[in-house]
Amino acid sequence: MSDMTQIFSEFLGTAMLILLGSGVCAAVNLAKSKAQASGWIVIAAGWATAVTIAVYASSFMGLAHLNPAVTIGMAIAGKFAWNLVFPFIIAQIIGAIVGATLVWLAYLPHWAETKDQGAILGTFATGPAIRNLPANLVTEIIGTFVLVFALLAFGETTFADGTNPMVVGILILAIGLSLGGPTGYAINPARDLGPRLAHQLLPIANKGNSDWGYSLVPIVGPIIGGAVAAGVFNILPL
Repeated sequence: MSDMTQIFSEFLGTAMLILLGSGVCAAVNLAKSKAQASGWIVIAAGWATAVTIAVYASSFMGLAHLNPAVTIGMAIAGKFAWNLVFPFIIAQIIGAIVGATLVWLAYLPHWAETKDQGAILGTFATGPAIRNLPANLVTEIIGTFVLVFALLAFGETTFADGTNPMVVGILILAIGLSLGGPTGYAINPARDLGPRLAHQLLPIANKGNSDWGYSLVPIVGPIIGGAVAAGVFNILPL
């Protein structure tokens, strides 16, 4: 596959990821949605299946990283070419913006019905249950360490043909259920930055501020977590 095809697959896959992932947040958060207030289990399951479908939808064209922390981690682990890291990350962020914009369009009448600005922002970007930036950063580091280390381990394992995306979905479900409570488990800088930019730029009814004061946590934490996971993987006696 050409480099351009792989870069496009990152854009497409990340757009699909955010459309379905932020879509489940919209379903749970927004007023008069049929799924309103259906809870954390629905959100965790929605994100897990979003990742599964996004990987299936894009992996036939490329590597389906869909996450800058994964891309950087794979490069550190020697599994990915450094010259494609920046193009992959740009494609992922743009895809995330597009996916978030599609969520806004899909739920267009519901923004005006939703008065809770936090619920609207939470449809797009992550936020902490208890705002403690050092602790929130540690949570994102730990969650992304689990993600990237597990993905590297999966690369050393043989799965039945076509089942790898389902295993990745189970991994996302496990992280969401076990580690998602403190911060909403961004574990992906593009997943937070792209939709947060969309929240800032789109004419969303009843929206408040985009909480840029928190935004470094879901960017820096996952990058650190992914890099540490790759470093640990590199020193293992394989």
